Amino acid sequence: MQTIIRAGKIFTGDAWLEDHFIVTENGRVASIEKEFLSGGSVIDRSGSLVVPAFIDVQVYGAGGRLLSAYPEPQTLGLMQSIFAREGTVLFLPTLATNSLSVFRQAIDAIRSYWKEGGKGVHGVHLEGPWINSAKRGAHLPEYVQVPTPADVKELLTYGDGVIKMITLAPEVCTDEVLEMIAAQGVLMSAGHSNGTYEQAIRGFDKGIRRVTHLFNAMSPLQHREPGLAGAAMDDGRVMASIIPDGIHVDFAAVRIAKSAMGQRLFAITDAVTETTEGPYRHQLAGDHYQCDGTLSGSAISMHGAFLNLVNRAGIHVDEALRMCSLYPARALECDDRFGTISPGSAAQFLVLDQELNIADVIIL
Repeated sequence: MQTIIRAGKIFTGDAWLEDHFIVTENGRVASIEKEFLSGGSVIDRSGSLVVPAFIDVQVYGAGGRLLSAYPEPQTLGLMQSIFAREGTVLFLPTLATNSLSVFRQAIDAIRSYWKEGGKGVHGVHLEGPWINSAKRGAHLPEYVQVPTPADVKELLTYGDGVIKMITLAPEVCTDEVLEMIAAQGVLMSAGHSNGTYEQAIRGFDKGIRRVTHLFNAMSPLQHREPGLAGAAMDDGRVMASIIPDGIHVDFAAVRIAKSAMGQRLFAITDAVTETTEGPYRHQLAGDHYQCDGTLSGSAISMHGAFLNLVNRAGIHVDEALRMCSLYPARALECDDRFGTISPGSAAQFLVLDQELNIADVIIL
């Protein structure tokens, strides 16, 4: 059964098309047509903009349920329902540095969620525990580890097929450890690191291809020591996430990073939720969250990130859309299915009005 969407303007991820029709079938885009094709149901969004739905590579919970505090399928379902309304259809639920028991419970929860037919969860992003204590931020020091090959094997074996990304500090990981993770097909992201420029490049040489929340919790760019931030901007092999909330990173810094990295920079929310359970007690402090007085997470959605990129960082709408859809899909290596509106891509669309507010979210 076909569903046909009529749009005022369609952003394919590459260009805008006016007065075209998206033909979908079995949850995928079949074609984009200039002329109307009869047959199937029609969704008329002729006065609106239809764009690829958003993707969030780093988010910890929603609706008062932090995944690390409530590692259950119900948490994932709540996150999916809230994010979908906000335009995010694919996300990596994320766990900050924690115990192996909590990691296992979250992995089990994702497997159960998938088994029950749950949608939207790409896998888990483990932010730690193999990070540098000097740049731990709000991460709890008692859980920070220097990994051994045995530690890595145990965690990766248990999380096989579920762990999609691990944020780690290159300088605390041996070549053997980095090679083990890469061999398992898990995406490595450098973050919470105090490494030098040279240590960062060595990590990139060993298969690290992403950097977690550029500028935050990492060795900064300085004129005599470029650090991880400088290495990320300088090395064309890596992509980096950034939190465009104006608190974690000044919007001028977002603009500077964008000029340096171009298509290699993508947006994340790094969003948490207020909770009094578990070791991480996040409290809302105006427009962000704190944990024991330390900045711990944002309070924005991906749609909020998109609007900030356009209205506060001065990034063109087209490129801001890519930073919230196509580029995160590339970072997750799933841009053959997500991040564009093109034949074969998932039939998941965000409908915006002329002021770029969300008018509808279509998931077929």
